[in-house]
Amino acid sequence: MDIETALEDYPKDIELQDGCKCSMRPLQSSDQKALFDFFQAIPEQERMFIKHKVSNPEVIQNWCDNIDYAKILPLLVTDGTHIMGNASLHQQLGGWKRHIGRISVLVHPDFRGRGIAKVLVTELLELCRNIGLEKAEAEFIETQTRAINTFSQLEFTKLLELPDYVKDMQAITHDYILMGRELKTDEEYAGMG
Repeated sequence: MDIETALEDYPKDIELQDGCKCSMRPLQSSDQKALFDFFQAIPEQERMFIKHKVSNPEVIQNWCDNIDYAKILPLLVTDGTHIMGNASLHQQLGGWKRHIGRISVLVHPDFRGRGIAKVLVTELLELCRNIGLEKAEAEFIETQTRAINTFSQLEFTKLLELPDYVKDMQAITHDYILMGRELKTDEEYAGMG
C-alpha cells in the first residue's frame, strides 16, 4: 500500500488512558501557528536536543509549506485546540536505508503521562507495516530515559550506543543511542493465518 492510500484512514478518533477523546491526523499547512506554539511549550533544556531550530518560526513555516508525506509524515494528536503530541515517520525513498522508517515523537508538557507517545508510535509502526517497511528505528541521547523506556515497551532494542558522539544546541556532547525493531508486513501477517 502506498502512503496516500494509508492516509485515507485519517483523521481518527482516539481515546487516551485517562478517557480523554482526541483526534489523530497528519500535519496540514494550516497547522503552522499551532505547531510553532507546540514547540515553544517544550522546555528549553529539551529543545536543545531537537535536530532543528524549532524556536525559529521560519523553520516551522518551511515544514508546513513543504509537506511531503512520502518523505516525512508528521502525525498529530490534537484536542481540537492544541497539538498534544507530534510524531514523525522519516523515510528514504531510495538507497540502502529505503526499507527502514525512522520514528521520532514529542509530547506537549501539559499532556504527558497520558499515553500519547505510545499511541503515536504504535500508529506509525502500523503505517510502516502497511507501506512495506521492514524495520523501524529511533535515535536518542542517554538522558532521554522516558522516551527510551516507551520505545522499549514497544519492542525496540538498543542497536548501538556511541559515547560522546552528538552535541546539543549548546555544543555539549552526549551519548548517541540507536534503537530499532523488525516489522512484519501485511503480506507476512497474511501468511500466518
